[in-house]
Amino acid sequence: MKKLHAVCSDLEGVWVPEVWINVAERTGIPELRLTTRDIKNYDELMQHRLKILRERNLTLLDIQRVIATIRPLHGALEIINWLKRVTRFIVVSDTFVEFADPLMEQLDRPTLFCHSLEVNSSGIITGYNLRQKDAKRETVKALKSLNYEVIAFGDSYNDISMLLEADQGILFRPPENVIKDYPDLPVIQDYSELKCFLEARL
Repeated sequence: MKKLHAVCSDLEGVWVPEVWINVAERTGIPELRLTTRDIKNYDELMQHRLKILRERNLTLLDIQRVIATIRPLHGALEIINWLKRVTRFIVVSDTFVEFADPLMEQLDRPTLFCHSLEVNSSGIITGYNLRQKDAKRETVKALKSLNYEVIAFGDSYNDISMLLEADQGILFRPPENVIKDYPDLPVIQDYSELKCFLEARL
């Protein structure tokens, strides 16, 4: 049987700006600037964020108000709509459904796999629920089990297991520390180069 292709991508840093960096800038809390580009352990990063939110009494609504101001990166929508036309395309993110909806609306609602938050009656985020452990890698494994040949791209440490599991993994506009740690992964820096790379393989 001929294999069909599927494409998986990260969300933040690929199609939209980093949510937590925007939250840090709007709230004036520089400690919230840390992302998966900086800290490899996702739980360590999230516990750091939740601790700061509790200390500063920031609610889910406070963060959603910041997210409502975020716009897609220039050119993102065109590439996403092209991918939706030519292949099976899934955004696989470590964001949360409570954050993602206004972003997905602006991106013409591609399929999104992500996690969920625990929120108390005061609107304080008290925890988070992973869809499953190492969900990005598991998504690629599931697609491969359905006989899809998977191309995946992302920019951060939490994308690496997905990229290594894929038939073709790509670092898209990653920081230098990620490039240095994973020199065997090809690096693409803009959407036009990404589209050319994908067109040759889809």
